[in-house]
Amino acid sequence: MGFLGRLFVGSLALLLAIPCGTALLGLGALLDPVSREVLGRLGLVGLFSGLDDLAAGIGPETLLFALAALARALFVLLVVPPVVVAVLGEVLNRRSALWYGIGTGLLTALVPWLARGATRGASGTALLLEGRITAILFLTGAASGLVYGLIAGRRGPRDGTG
Repeated sequence: MGFLGRLFVGSLALLLAIPCGTALLGLGALLDPVSREVLGRLGLVGLFSGLDDLAAGIGPETLLFALAALARALFVLLVVPPVVVAVLGEVLNRRSALWYGIGTGLLTALVPWLARGATRGASGTALLLEGRITAILFLTGAASGLVYGLIAGRRGPRDGTG
């Protein structure tokens, strides 16, 4: 398959893989009791804080900045890892769904650790909670990577002989 064909199939596979990872992240966050509790607290605190800020006269642009920061974080978690692993898979000529699944899962799970830099001194409970979130992120990335790999990774080598 030519370059344009691989580009089209890869783009289509990414368009299907990213929403799959997004859905699994939402499902994982809702099914995990710890994540559900944290999201509930943050959601209520954020809602009440936002209403208090609006009542105090702080403009709605603050809310827009917060939404932009959330969108950027979700982009880095849900879009960047599948795209990076897809590009690496094409460059290294790896076409296995396992490659895409494990690679995207590991990269997605590592994103918060890499963004934060050096590990802080945390208690055992905090590390356990972070481990649960890391597991959810790994499954999110693995699901999107497997979807990508099953769609785009099924073709032969780049030279068209397979």
